[in-house]
Amino acid sequence: MKTLLNIFWLGLKEIRSLTSDVVMLAFVVYAFTLAIYIQATGTSSEVNNASIAFVDEDESALSKELFNAFYPPRFKLPQEITAAEVLPQMDKGRFMFVVVIPPGFEQDLRAGRNPAVQVNIDATAMQQAGIGAGYIKNIINDRTHSFLERTEVLPPRPVNLVVRKLFNPNGVSSWFKSVVAIINQITLLTVVLTGAAVIREREHGTLEHLLVMPLSAFEIAMAKVWANSLVILVATAASLFLIVQMALKVPFAGSVVLWFVGVVLYLFFATALGIFLGTISRSMAQFALLIILVSVVLMLLSGGSTPVESQPKWLQYLTWLLPARHFVSFSQVIVYRGGGLSAVWTQFLVVSGIGLGFFVYSLSAFRKSIAVTK
Repeated sequence: MKTLLNIFWLGLKEIRSLTSDVVMLAFVVYAFTLAIYIQATGTSSEVNNASIAFVDEDESALSKELFNAFYPPRFKLPQEITAAEVLPQMDKGRFMFVVVIPPGFEQDLRAGRNPAVQVNIDATAMQQAGIGAGYIKNIINDRTHSFLERTEVLPPRPVNLVVRKLFNPNGVSSWFKSVVAIINQITLLTVVLTGAAVIREREHGTLEHLLVMPLSAFEIAMAKVWANSLVILVATAASLFLIVQMALKVPFAGSVVLWFVGVVLYLFFATALGIFLGTISRSMAQFALLIILVSVVLMLLSGGSTPVESQPKWLQYLTWLLPARHFVSFSQVIVYRGGGLSAVWTQFLVVSGIGLGFFVYSLSAFRKSIAVTK
């Protein structure tokens, strides 16, 4: 009972210390509000207002219809240029796509000769270029087919492909990016707050005051775990409801309570990581450098920025040891697919196991650090 009381009062000290740090408090508020909104809406993987031009060497009714088939918001209104202007204009970056319709295009198409349409792409914007090329191909094929159906009797298409997008019907990127942004901020801020608390006590001499009290390393570490976890948990809840659901209109398909249970399990690992980095760092500057190295690796390999399946095979096996990967995995299952405990209990178990093991290791390092200080 005495141990629990010590952990409770030490945790309250941690919260008061954080609330008195105006800069850190402002950083937490910014990270879970404006930073998430900007990350979700500031960049988009969708084609939007892409510049496009046509070189119409056919001057037929079909080529004119293809020209008029491109319009906002996916594409800017197309412009007609000559073949000699293609390279100079693309070198200047005026057009992302240039479609070249060859002479006799409509005539060859009616004769069944399968004419080719050239699409020049500025691939410096790789993601937009790849997605936009698919849009252009589909638009040209659909308009060509519908044009010939109006003028000729064509056999029905052999396959009628029906595409249904599950969990995100309109393909809105902010739905995905907002939740990933919260996950990244949870990882970053938890490690920063916990590690900074350890270093701040060492630099301000508070740690020496704790050492003369009848307190164990476990009580000091657990106080930092629950206090900083509580701050991040409150900030996460506010961000989820105010920014993600209200401002960005992102639906939450699964159980909010179940997701927060997973967040608590992950926070246990993240706080342990913060204690470990704060223990081995000798200054705040050194701690900041370690944060950059660790947080970037966790974010890149978690599957939030790029799918785990696109990573090298050997690296995929290593990511199983990262709780961040399992955090992203069960978050997607709960938030987007509406999965229950039966779908995520294995990820919960792995995160708990890795978090507990790393906490024991961090506590051992923290205890040795205190022993050296004594």
